Amino acid sequence: MLRIHFTADELAQSRMVAGLGPMVEGAFALHLFAHSGDAALRPWRHRVRAELDLYVDELEALAERTQNPHTLLAALGQCVGHEAQEDCTTNRSLLAAFVRVAVMPHWSGVKSELERVREARARIVITNGIERLLDSLHPKLHWHNSVLEIHDGPDRDVRLGGRGLVLSPSFFLSGQSCVFIDRERESGGPVLSFPTSTERRRDSWFGLVEPDDSALGALVGHTRAAALQALTDSCSTGELADRLGISLAGASKHAAVLRRAGLITTSRNRNKAIHILTSLGMALLQRHRQEAAFAVPQTLRPGRPVGRVRIPVQGGVS
Repeated sequence: MLRIHFTADELAQSRMVAGLGPMVEGAFALHLFAHSGDAALRPWRHRVRAELDLYVDELEALAERTQNPHTLLAALGQCVGHEAQEDCTTNRSLLAAFVRVAVMPHWSGVKSELERVREARARIVITNGIERLLDSLHPKLHWHNSVLEIHDGPDRDVRLGGRGLVLSPSFFLSGQSCVFIDRERESGGPVLSFPTSTERRRDSWFGLVEPDDSALGALVGHTRAAALQALTDSCSTGELADRLGISLAGASKHAAVLRRAGLITTSRNRNKAIHILTSLGMALLQRHRQEAAFAVPQTLRPGRPVGRVRIPVQGGVS
């Protein structure tokens, strides 16, 4: 188990970025390309394999030699202070060819997804503090007494030496992994990469930021509107069911529709799914509230009864 120790100042200096750039995402994508059996990746893998052709064997051999995402990053010279056992220049050239085919055609959508995750996580900090954020990033992460425990990788203690930790979501990182880098080349500081929702990636592979029109249409109805209101403060499926007074299965179904519409995002923390409004969900809710604030009450509209009084449709004020 890896243990990252924080002082109060280091915790205050910690921040989140929207990814570490195409090359780091490319390294994670290569590991996914070579090792994942996820059926949702097959069309992507087949297309990449066809376009790269002669490079495929070399790329798969590189992924096989490095075994995990961290050692792959080291082999690419992306981890400052880790001496690579291979020629980083050759490896980086090979990866650059892979990134051009496998990552860059989808980069706009990937970048938007990473920004969406950062926004959603920022709301956790605002509502519940950074400790709750660190404890909810991934099932293998646990915050305890100023120490972030990573139940994966080598058994060692890490002192940040007065620097804050940079947190970075990754679209291509396997859902089973978190990767800690002592000194990442671009940021120059310690970085913890964590995966975005594997479920979301599987549901909408590379179609990430366009809302599902059919799902938006399915939002018509009081319960889902109430669910959106209830999620202004992020909560679990069980807490959402309690707030709405419905069954757990019903709350899960409503959350799934909201998620497909791009209005909420869901992350898993151990056995618990935490639902958070996206910026689109917040904007829709804010617009609804503004319209409600300026709407004419039903009972004051022309021709509607108000007690014993009837407002005339025609005529006017004399």
